[in-house]
Amino acid sequence: MFQQRNLRIIVVALFSLFATLSSPAWGSPLTWQKVNLAQAPGPRAAFASAYDPVSHKVVIFGGIDATGTLDETWTFDGSIWTQVQTTNAPTARSGAAMAYDYRTQKLVLFGGTPGFGFLRDTWLWDGATSTWTQANPHTVPTGATNPMLFADPANGHVDMFGGYQGQFYSRTMWQWTGTDWLQLNPTTTPYPRSGAVTVNDPIHRNVVMFGGLSDNWITDNTWTWDGTNWTELNPPQQPPTIYFTTGAFDPVLKEVVVFGGASQGVDLNETLAWDGATWSLLKTTQSPIPREQFATIWDPANRQFVIFGGYNFDSNEYYGDTWRLTGH
Repeated sequence: MFQQRNLRIIVVALFSLFATLSSPAWGSPLTWQKVNLAQAPGPRAAFASAYDPVSHKVVIFGGIDATGTLDETWTFDGSIWTQVQTTNAPTARSGAAMAYDYRTQKLVLFGGTPGFGFLRDTWLWDGATSTWTQANPHTVPTGATNPMLFADPANGHVDMFGGYQGQFYSRTMWQWTGTDWLQLNPTTTPYPRSGAVTVNDPIHRNVVMFGGLSDNWITDNTWTWDGTNWTELNPPQQPPTIYFTTGAFDPVLKEVVVFGGASQGVDLNETLAWDGATWSLLKTTQSPIPREQFATIWDPANRQFVIFGGYNFDSNEYYGDTWRLTGH
């Protein structure tokens, strides 16, 4: 169902590192507030998600639940989840990734798995017409699950880094040109990984990446991508390796915010922040149940930071709840 993991090792000293991260004091206490909705997608995890500026909605596709992989498309306008019925759509899958391409004004979805094998198809979501179109690129990257997709800070196209390809974790990098995939060859690249936190930071005009899963490579490191090259940073404070989570830039806090994820086989419910120089722990008066493989989105239309869904490895439970971060 999910990628092979190491044995579950609970090391108290590992998690004590979170307590050493400083927590800045905001004007009001931060808290996670559960949003009560009349309609929402059923519990699920490992789905592709992104914010679509054209329709001003969060879009999610696919994922997995207790019955198997899913092929549903849902949108969220800040208050209502709506399932979108389309005549053409990607096949059911989990572990796909999606990001918005500012040049073509479409969401780009790549990869995933139907439960066996690794998909390598590319799909485009048009928020103006609420339709999926399968792309036919001349060059096709190797199929993978949990690659990292994000907008290039230099030109706005979608970039892709890494992913799990079945026998190994990749460090290959690609860019979607609007019609084809172009392999990029930066001088320096992060270590191979999948399922890392990867977020655009508009203040520092780069993409920050942290954590992820790998085999023999260490992934508790922080990297930034400026559109030309990757740079490994040495922040004074850094959390343990986190994987199977996402983050988003919160323009109110002016920081990248990351919730939950997994570390050493244990799911977390900590809220972390990256200010461009170091990581800190944000103290919240309430938090969702620990989880991984969920959606994390900043919704600019409604100016709210939201998470949806996910999975708890310990209880083998899927979630279909929506939460927003309040108090800022």
